[in-house]
Amino acid sequence: MTVDKTEIIPYYIGGMRMKELLSGNAAIARGAYEAGISVATGYPGTPSTEILENFAKYPDIYAQWSPNEKVALEVGAGASIAGARVLVTMKHVGVNVAADPLFTLAYTGVNGGLILVSADDPGMHSSQNEQDNRYYALVNKMPCLEPADSQEAKDMVGLGLEISEQFDTPVMLRVTTRVSHSQSFVEMKEPGTRTLRPYAKDPVKYVMVPAHGRMRRVFLEERMAKLQEYSENCPLNTIEWGDKNIGVIASGISYHYAKEVLPQASILKLGMTNPLPEKLIREFAAGVDSLLVIEELEPFLELQIRAMGIALKGKEMLPSYGELSSALIAKALMQEGIEVAEEFRPMGQATQEVAAAAEPLPGRPPVMCAGCPHRGVFYTLKKQKLVVSGDIGCYTLGSLSPLSAIDTCICMGASIGAALGMEKANPEMGRKTVAVIGDSTFLHSGITGLMDVVYNGGSSTVLILDNRTTAMTGHQENPATGATLMGNPAPAVDLEAIARAVGVKRVRTVDPMQLSEIDRAVKEEVAAAEPSVIIVRRPCALLKNNKTPEPIEVDETLCINCGMCMKLGCPAISRQEGKVAISTIQCRGCGLCVQLCQKGALKKRGEQNA
Repeated sequence: MTVDKTEIIPYYIGGMRMKELLSGNAAIARGAYEAGISVATGYPGTPSTEILENFAKYPDIYAQWSPNEKVALEVGAGASIAGARVLVTMKHVGVNVAADPLFTLAYTGVNGGLILVSADDPGMHSSQNEQDNRYYALVNKMPCLEPADSQEAKDMVGLGLEISEQFDTPVMLRVTTRVSHSQSFVEMKEPGTRTLRPYAKDPVKYVMVPAHGRMRRVFLEERMAKLQEYSENCPLNTIEWGDKNIGVIASGISYHYAKEVLPQASILKLGMTNPLPEKLIREFAAGVDSLLVIEELEPFLELQIRAMGIALKGKEMLPSYGELSSALIAKALMQEGIEVAEEFRPMGQATQEVAAAAEPLPGRPPVMCAGCPHRGVFYTLKKQKLVVSGDIGCYTLGSLSPLSAIDTCICMGASIGAALGMEKANPEMGRKTVAVIGDSTFLHSGITGLMDVVYNGGSSTVLILDNRTTAMTGHQENPATGATLMGNPAPAVDLEAIARAVGVKRVRTVDPMQLSEIDRAVKEEVAAAEPSVIIVRRPCALLKNNKTPEPIEVDETLCINCGMCMKLGCPAISRQEGKVAISTIQCRGCGLCVQLCQKGALKKRGEQNA
């Protein structure tokens, strides 16, 4: 789910445009353009998606969505080896998918500079887990940079490329949801020249057979020693001396929280968090009476600083889960007897009094959109009382009431393998289990799962929900849509042909807006003693080229308020004063509710009852 598609807002001083208001994601894209990056790859995933969407708008560059993050990084690695400056983007869980080439890329190093953006999601605003990907940089022995705002997000792309090329290493740029989607003013510069560094054949560097790998392993350690020395004088690591009673070490957005809560404190701001500048940290710690480490998620900085023998307070005060905030930090510090800025103190400022008096906002749980082609699928699966192995995408919302149809959801592509595992553990479950996966997710990492079902004698039924886009992250193109990120036409993958190519003989395509058709197809395929694929095809209701039919209306003279239509969980349908009502503003005229109404009380606007 995208938060926003950033509009670039000019900022003028004396009639001259000096700065622009950019989100962190848009700023990273601008930084890539200014720094001479000519190739950018990635896979859409909130909070990273808008980086490539913004970058693709610039001239004289190449940008693409790859089928998954592993492929994206491999494309980026090849472009770097060929001499281009490269940007690769993904959300935090995407780095898990890309970890295989990433670890070896640390050995081979680069030619043109390569920046890997890991967009972490503290608080799980749109993710199935939290993870602190600074640990990838630590284990992988690669530099990690952490911007605190949009200006730093832009600037660190350029500096990161210099580090990448100087030290022959990929560089991780770790951002978080708050930095990715918050906006601040950014100084703009003219773009740099896009040139290719010369390529030279070097098997020892780029061919990672064991003999070469052992040599590059030594290089890895030597490089880290040089990076360690560089970090001590890196311009991203700075001390801001203030009140020396309290010193704070912080990075990323936590730096701004610390500045708000403890405006007078001395702060060591770390923009390069791997490797850490040990001498600088010791100098800072020696200059303050007490030391605090404020960081989001894991005690990444804290554990390393404690290992230096430096006393501090950190995660005993603050949680290692969830998104931090100024208010949360202030409350934790006050419980430790630490004086915070006046506006955060209880019983002392208007903002807290107003907040205390304000009525709580109503909850707004996520829900599939009105007219969503997935709704009828999950209504059918629930009605048939099937076990549903789910996946990552809009259709994950099928787990919520009143549909409540999904039993499991692990990671992208896991639905098919998990369904096979259920069948192998308990053959009886094979006759009442289906796997559900989207078109983009199937191409991301579902094909191998389907191949596994066929190869290992499974009988799983797989529903590929093909809504003709990558919807959950904001309608990005994928190999099945017929277009690329840059708007060029492309061959569309034939999902039916792929299913048959891996050995599935029972392949059929249905329209999810025809409930009887879905019901019959699912019953027949689940009963079959062999693998089957049902491709459920209907474009996402929000695609701009879709024509919206006339909305549905309620004939109150026929409605008996039975509630059948409410079982769909459509946000356009509600009960008002004990009667069913349909919002003609929200309704997309899909007609699912009409098929459920046994009294004929629902009809499209303008239609007459028979």
